[in-house]
Amino acid sequence: MAGFEFSAGVNADNVFLVNFLDLQGRLDPAFHNEMPDITNFSKLSNIAYVKGGKRIPQGKSYVSSETPYLYLRVTDFNQDGIIDYDGVNFIDNDVFEELSRYEIHIGQLAISIAGTIGRILLIEDIPHGKKIILTENCAKIILKNTEIDPKYFFMVMNLSIVQKQIRLNYIQTTIPNLGLDRINNLYLPKFPPLATQQQRVLFYQTQFNQKQQKEQQAQALLDSIDGYLLNELGITLPKQDNRLEKRMFTVPFSEVVGIRTDPDYSLKYALLFSQKGYYNFTKLKDLLIGTPQYGANEEGKERITDDDVRYIRITDIDELGILKNNNWKTAQTIDKQYLLNQDDILFARSGSVGRCYIHKETEQPAIFAGYLIRFKVNKERLNPDFLFYYCNSMFYKLWVSAIERPAVQSNINAEEFKALPIALPPIEKQTEIATHITQIRAQAKQLQAEAAKLLATAKADIERIILGS
Repeated sequence: MAGFEFSAGVNADNVFLVNFLDLQGRLDPAFHNEMPDITNFSKLSNIAYVKGGKRIPQGKSYVSSETPYLYLRVTDFNQDGIIDYDGVNFIDNDVFEELSRYEIHIGQLAISIAGTIGRILLIEDIPHGKKIILTENCAKIILKNTEIDPKYFFMVMNLSIVQKQIRLNYIQTTIPNLGLDRINNLYLPKFPPLATQQQRVLFYQTQFNQKQQKEQQAQALLDSIDGYLLNELGITLPKQDNRLEKRMFTVPFSEVVGIRTDPDYSLKYALLFSQKGYYNFTKLKDLLIGTPQYGANEEGKERITDDDVRYIRITDIDELGILKNNNWKTAQTIDKQYLLNQDDILFARSGSVGRCYIHKETEQPAIFAGYLIRFKVNKERLNPDFLFYYCNSMFYKLWVSAIERPAVQSNINAEEFKALPIALPPIEKQTEIATHITQIRAQAKQLQAEAAKLLATAKADIERIILGS
């Protein structure tokens, strides 16, 4: 655009120019301003076909019994493109026949196009005797050229320069979606000879396998915690006997009033206390200081700086009771009565009911939300860390599943949490157990960090190799 000049008074720093031929049907400035440099790239449509998936027909559904036919959803594969086949739903022969044109095969890719956008899956293997139908929330990508290795294509589709194009191309609605035409118009770096592709795949796969090994080691450590804790307490959870005669029980009428008699509650309670372990059970209410407190009832808002008071919600706490550090919110108003102190214990009373969190990050002020309940323990009798780890054990989780009241959203109130039975060793033994588990968790966290670093380095290395920079 040599020779073009802006008129007087126009701030050239706030304006950019695009050739008419480069508009690609997009007139929104953000798209062109943020589009990465794709010089010498070629369109995906030159090397592959893109076809949509399909939803299950109206009036039809999954089946509970195993069949040869699987229905693959976005939630069935993770960000690494690994499928959890144990969680994939079955469909019957009639539904498969109706949807057979949407079957996905080995060597084909799937890309998520609704809700979660841009997750990539390569179908490398399919369980013996099974066939897979692809959800309408994905599209399948079928290579035209046998000189392109599907594994290398998978790597290319995960490059940050390609993923950025995907982010720029999806439509922002209540449920974001990515059109098939926009997948076709993605620009990809040129593909080298097949032998070079395979060398690069081998390099990346070696790094990825090392990452997987470290994650497996970390998971093995975390899995060992429950056995260690229950062993130290002398608790062995017997297997539940599901024979009909063991699922029936009688209750005298005199005992019905004022107590729960639902079968699930009664059977699980009997299972929990079928043996006592090394230590007597003490109810949580006898180990507390003060009264449990429900959190603040207000909506979180976007934080402006990292110095804002943090607003801790159930969704900010992961399954291990660890606080997530991304996308956290602040509160509309800061009521000091909800400020958290070190070693405060929070229980989720609904939603992820029973989830437990211990507050340690006192460097930054934080308050807690309404679906959480705060408990303060008497540290002379109960080590807060011991309680936290106890409330991540299988014993506790079985107690939660027994005590929670079934509803649209399961819930447990403060009085019910106060009745939590705790196998209570002397305080010195509690500290010993808590210290050991803290060390195991730290080891696992270190391995997870090493795994994440390995993957990030591998991705950066392969991107530099592919892009030639």
